[in-house]
Amino acid sequence: MNWEDEGYLLSKKKFRENAVIISAFTQKYGKITGIVYGGTSRKVKNYLQIGNKIFIIHSSKNRNKLGYLKTEIIEAISPRYFNDKKKSYVILSITSLLNSLLPDEETYKNIYLSLNNLISNLENENWPIIYSFWEINLIKELGFGFKTDKTNISNDIVSLSIDDVVYKVPKFIVNEEIPDNYSNKTINQALAFTRNLLLNKFYLPNNLFLPRSRVFLENSFS
Repeated sequence: MNWEDEGYLLSKKKFRENAVIISAFTQKYGKITGIVYGGTSRKVKNYLQIGNKIFIIHSSKNRNKLGYLKTEIIEAISPRYFNDKKKSYVILSITSLLNSLLPDEETYKNIYLSLNNLISNLENENWPIIYSFWEINLIKELGFGFKTDKTNISNDIVSLSIDDVVYKVPKFIVNEEIPDNYSNKTINQALAFTRNLLLNKFYLPNNLFLPRSRVFLENSFS
C-alpha cells in the first residue's frame, strides 16, 4: 500500500542503529505508524520532533506489517515554543492525547481540521480558549457527544449536567464563544471539565493514565 500525506508527528522511538519508529496523525489516513530508515541522522532527527508537521511517503507490501516511511519537514512547530512552558505543554498534550486515544488508520477529518486551526492560533492571545474548544471537539468526535443548554446563563460559572453528573464549567464553554476576557482560573476550570470527561469516558474505562503533559498543562493555569 503506497500513499502520500501530511501529518503531525505524535511519537518516535529508536529502532535499530539508523532507524526510528514514528507515529503520526495524518490528514487522510488518521494515526499511522511506520519505520523511518535514516531517522537517526542529524538532518532527519533535527526535524523529527514531536508536534512538527511533516510530509510522509508510505510504502508497504504487507498491510499487517509496519510500513516504510520517507519524511520531509513541512512546518517546524515545536522549536518555536522551547522557551514557552505553557505552549510546550500544549504541543505535548495534543500529541499525547491523540497518540493514546486515536485508533490506527481511521480518518478523523474534523479533528485534523480543528488541530490545524489550533496550531495556526497559538500566537493568538486567545489560544487557551481555542485549546479548550479543541479538547471538547476531540471528545465529541471520538463518540461522546453532549448538548449544552444556552438558556438562563447569567453567571460566569455554569452547572452542566452530563449523564447525571453535574460539572461546574465556565460560561464560554456553554456559549461556545470566545469571551472578551478570561483569567488563568477560568482556563483551569475549563481544563478541569474536559479532563474529567477524558478520564471518565476514555482513560479510566481502559485502565489508562491521563498523559502527564496534559496534567502539567492544566496545573500551569492554577
